[in-house]
Amino acid sequence: MDKIRNFCIIAHIDHGKSTLADRLLEFTNTIQVTEGQMLDDMDLEKERGITIKSHAIQMEYTYRGEKYILNLIDTPGHVDFSYEVSRSIAACEGALLIVDASQGVQAQTISNLYMAIEHDLEIIPIINKCDMASAMPEEVEDEIVELLGCKRNEIIRASGKTGMGVEEILAAVIERIPHPKGDEDAPLQALIFDSVFNSFRGIIAYFKITNGVIRAGDKVKFFNTGKEYVADEIGVLKMEMVPRKELRTGDVGYIISGIKTSKEVKVGDTITHVARPCDKAIAGFEEVKPMVFAGVYPIEAEEFEDLRASLEKLQLNDASLTFQPESSLALGFGFRCGFLGLLHMEIVQERLDREFDMNVITTVPNVSYHIYDKQGNMTEVHNPGGMPDPTMIDHIEEPYIKASIITTTDYIGPIMTLCLGKRGELLKQEYISGNRVELFYNMPLGEIVIDFYDRLKSISKGYASFDYHPDGFRPSKLVKLDILLNGESVDALSTLTHFDNAYDMGRRMCEKLKELIPRQQFEIAIQAAIGAKIIARETIKAVRKDVTAKCYGGDISRKRKLLEKQKKGKKRMKQIGNVEVPQKAFLAVLKLD
Repeated sequence: MDKIRNFCIIAHIDHGKSTLADRLLEFTNTIQVTEGQMLDDMDLEKERGITIKSHAIQMEYTYRGEKYILNLIDTPGHVDFSYEVSRSIAACEGALLIVDASQGVQAQTISNLYMAIEHDLEIIPIINKCDMASAMPEEVEDEIVELLGCKRNEIIRASGKTGMGVEEILAAVIERIPHPKGDEDAPLQALIFDSVFNSFRGIIAYFKITNGVIRAGDKVKFFNTGKEYVADEIGVLKMEMVPRKELRTGDVGYIISGIKTSKEVKVGDTITHVARPCDKAIAGFEEVKPMVFAGVYPIEAEEFEDLRASLEKLQLNDASLTFQPESSLALGFGFRCGFLGLLHMEIVQERLDREFDMNVITTVPNVSYHIYDKQGNMTEVHNPGGMPDPTMIDHIEEPYIKASIITTTDYIGPIMTLCLGKRGELLKQEYISGNRVELFYNMPLGEIVIDFYDRLKSISKGYASFDYHPDGFRPSKLVKLDILLNGESVDALSTLTHFDNAYDMGRRMCEKLKELIPRQQFEIAIQAAIGAKIIARETIKAVRKDVTAKCYGGDISRKRKLLEKQKKGKKRMKQIGNVEVPQKAFLAVLKLD
């Protein structure tokens, strides 16, 4: 056991985690690196150049004549995938904290670092990209010393591109990171930190053993679900799975036991033996809290069950996705899904399309609100359709977040304007070092979900980094904005919005829909309403035939008679005609700005 080291790599987006992981794999002769980012095996990851899933891999390295086993987990850097990071950290004893030499410490660096410190991980600070012309290793060292309180000589300078500093990193991993602690003679306790679905072999769970030994063929049970299985195959994770006869305390590996249904494997569950179970599950694993909710509906109604199966398989591989069935008048049956952020929502949509061939419609993203009635009872509402009658409501509370934005001093003005426009209140601002500032804001989550992050990036030319934590609920003046077509409400287009933004939003939605809805034989009135009060209106004119073409000359009453007859026909048509809202219209509402 004292020859095993489990560690993960944490950093902000684009600070070079995956490239450095490639160098480590190459240096320990684990694999031949043929292309960049060998661990990012999903097409989406390669296209976007981001890590979406954590990837575990085992390396062997001889140091001072002794052979060590190093289990490395490469983690994502984007704030939307921070749940992946928290799970990787739970399976490790140490972490490499990587900071870009040209960018310095950023928001996600700090939040991932705090997560690692909470789990008592040994932190090894590394400055990456030291070979670049724009590198400022001295200034970045100052920032790290201030952040961690470590000594200067503990910081390793490295480069993922040239491979500089890789040997020092491996030496530091072996010398500084403690070996896993545990008792091999105790009952088996293993923490599941990830799982994948394989269409031939069922569900494969990845785990780390904290106590005990597991052998192939053992009867095991999952602690929380209580289900029992036979361990058909166990092994370790290299680039592919390598079967082993037994795994001991401190090892990281996988188990295949022919599990078919996804509900039976919960990430964070504990594996133990049937004959000699452990007393309690491994603690310290938090449930995921979705931040953004959106409805996902199949385009064809009969694909509902296929969508359910696809979401269940996707949930195995992405434990931060939550969903429950719901129905809508306009779109039929579908699911209300919870995501960690907008990028997460986009990735899930892409993965449904690519991996499961599911074409879906996604409604306007929103957050959950607490609605209190006159008797003081509270209901939680995720979508505007679930709102009770306005006369019954006493007050509504919406979720707030504490946001921290790190930026250079040049962009403070525009960023403050953006945050004030999103109803944010400035708590404090701190100068980190040189010309870098950290701004702390209290903001409503509902204002952030649609386009805040994109706009923050564009006004700061990509230099601002953003991180947030939930900060409870507060009373707020929210109204339900309905969109009516010819007096009929379209529930998929209604939104909950703040009273101050409602008029502007209603007007813009009506204008946008006027462009997108095709003209019909009858006139269509598009209205935005709050309760019974209409606040904006646009009219799509009817496509009409020129019925007076045959009247040349003569009395005006002949033309009038024909026009009146046409008008009656249009009126009758309007009563029975219904308006088809194209898919483009639902998506356009998301991108109103």
